[in-house]
Amino acid sequence: MIYRFKAAAISLFAAITAPIAFSACDDDKTYAELRETENKAIAAFVAKGCSVMAEDDATEILHVDPIKEISEQQFYAQDSTTDVSANEYVLFAGSGVYMQIVRQGSGEAIADGESAQVVCRFHEYNISSDSLQLSNRVAAYEQMPDIMSVTNNSGTFSASFTSGLMRSAYNTSSVPGGWLIALPFVKLGRQYSADSEVAKIRLIVPSTEGHTYASNGVYACFYEIIMQRGR
Repeated sequence: MIYRFKAAAISLFAAITAPIAFSACDDDKTYAELRETENKAIAAFVAKGCSVMAEDDATEILHVDPIKEISEQQFYAQDSTTDVSANEYVLFAGSGVYMQIVRQGSGEAIADGESAQVVCRFHEYNISSDSLQLSNRVAAYEQMPDIMSVTNNSGTFSASFTSGLMRSAYNTSSVPGGWLIALPFVKLGRQYSADSEVAKIRLIVPSTEGHTYASNGVYACFYEIIMQRGR
């Protein structure tokens, strides 16, 4: 699947209203039917992937090849890694979240009892509407990285957005539950550049683990997130 996207045309208004419009079109469906539609959309995305191109210069903003699903058992047997060359994603069956660790990072994991600021740069792709919905990795919003305040309490991670595009677009400090799943598996350094070894993960987040708009609209999102430790 290839989609065109005009990078300069991202707007917070569009990001906020698109999910509402999507939900309104499905008022006559039961929640179970909406979840079934969502699950079919996820399955199609896993099978086909996507490619998003910028309309202004035809550069590729986001590319996802067909995904190879692996179990949690295989993931842990591989020392909590996913084989990027085979495009492996682990499916966490309890949550329905898929995760690929593109780069674990070269910094330090957030230690037990530690609180840290985490800087996030991301693409958010709406799987149900086949569109790049939100991104602070395009020119218009590069100066709006999302800052999360993260705490590790005996291996259970909690987080809230203190600033950034996600907080502005969705008017909440709540971090999608799907984002938290990645935190035990990354090592957070401070350097950021195109070729740095800061952590990079990819996620498929179902509506049950997403932000409020995804939950209310019953749609899944794909995320590509670069994470680094804040100062």
